[in-house]
Amino acid sequence: MNRHLLKKLPARMDPQLTDSARSVLRMIARSGPMTRPQLSTALAFSKPTMSAAVGELETYGLVASNGVAKGAVGRTAVTYGLGAGAGFAIGVDCGTTRIHAMASKLDGQNFAELQQPVGVADDNAVERFRAIEATIQSLLSQCGKRQRPLRVIAIALPNIISQTLDRLPARYEFAQTLQRLQDAYNVPIVVENNVNCAALAEYHEGAAKHHSFAIYLQIGVKVGVGIVLGGKLFRGFRGGAGEVGHLPFPWSETEKPRFQHVETYLGSVQLLQRCKENWPTSDGEPPVSTAELFSRAGTSDYARQCIESHANDVGSLVAACVSMLDPELVVLGGGVGQNAILLEGVDKVVRELCWPVEIRVSELSNQATVLGAMRVGVDFAMAGLLGEDSSTAFLYRGPMAEPSRQ
Repeated sequence: MNRHLLKKLPARMDPQLTDSARSVLRMIARSGPMTRPQLSTALAFSKPTMSAAVGELETYGLVASNGVAKGAVGRTAVTYGLGAGAGFAIGVDCGTTRIHAMASKLDGQNFAELQQPVGVADDNAVERFRAIEATIQSLLSQCGKRQRPLRVIAIALPNIISQTLDRLPARYEFAQTLQRLQDAYNVPIVVENNVNCAALAEYHEGAAKHHSFAIYLQIGVKVGVGIVLGGKLFRGFRGGAGEVGHLPFPWSETEKPRFQHVETYLGSVQLLQRCKENWPTSDGEPPVSTAELFSRAGTSDYARQCIESHANDVGSLVAACVSMLDPELVVLGGGVGQNAILLEGVDKVVRELCWPVEIRVSELSNQATVLGAMRVGVDFAMAGLLGEDSSTAFLYRGPMAEPSRQ
């Protein structure tokens, strides 16, 4: 294909593809490089239809030959993968202590990654938002000019995300960050909840890969649930589905439920505090992190008791989620939840309080959220190229009104 004949597509202008070309593009993006015979068989296309579809996609630079495959009888055939014109997406995990960003082609091949500590207080949202800009700029400097065009930036935040961002702290300041990003890169910017992103990543490439209905329960500094059904996120009416930190707790005849106390009680900060209160001097200094607590479970009986007690509490929360949603699988993640030592205790409580369900530990560990943000971005970009609707928690559409100072 003569490079001078390629139609140049601005990042935000998607081609009007024929149905057959869209089918081929979708298949290559999902399954990786394929030959024309393989594509024809998978899509039930005739040779002329396949030739026309591939030629159309080559014209736009959306697919390109990337090698030769040898068949069983010695014949060879050209394989086609995504071309340079398909571009790439950026996914960003904006956590409370670090910014983790990744760049990926639209077939899911990651080619650049960057992590930067934030080093600011959890409530200093403005500084964290500014750190997003610096991280993206540094990541793009790694990508070089060969990776073009950038089609979307997807950002994961530890907050409830709706189409209006009405429950996001520092909403106006975040909108200013998004405007600067759009001014700098002229691409769509989408935002999603961090636990939802982790759930989506586990569904596509982690512990829930072969399950149709899974929930991801994050137990770390904060607590939350991501719900994936048939590959789609369930967000609820205003983006709050899975916010289990708001469940009434404690709920008894003698105590009144407190706001977000599930999250406070099950969070890693209070777990450590409870362990330190009665930590035996014979076991040395108390652990300073949950990672240290779990690592000492093999040598300290008290550390194991603390973990077993926490497993019972997590099990009660899992039982509540299972009773409400009846998922096929529960994936435990987060800094605390991803420890396999919790599994036995959690499973025991769930069996006692409701019914057996498969429970696994996250396979993606600390990368789950950024991989999920990457998936959100790739799905959005592919939907644009395929002329399909893309369901997003939030798509930035322009400046937001500054809040009243009165």
